[in-house]
Amino acid sequence: MIIDGFTALYIFTLAAFTGYEVIGKVPVILHTPLMSGSNFIHGLVLVGAIIACGHATTLTGQIVGFIAVFLASGNAVGGYVVTVRMLEMFKSSKGK
Repeated sequence: MIIDGFTALYIFTLAAFTGYEVIGKVPVILHTPLMSGSNFIHGLVLVGAIIACGHATTLTGQIVGFIAVFLASGNAVGGYVVTVRMLEMFKSSKGK
């Protein structure tokens, strides 16, 4: 199934608005579990980028696939770093 540019842009726009509305309504106390769940999704995006890069047949497709893998990797690693920092905020200061 091939999606033309206008349909892909329409789906992206709907996903962006929906994601903004869903995340905007989350209470502050739930951001750490939500971040952990989104890290799982970032891992899936990384796997999808690797698969897309592996199936690319043209040089342009391979370059775009490589950029997608690079950005998805940074996104996943950054998400885990932020989660660790947020969890450290909840630790007691008695051990210091």
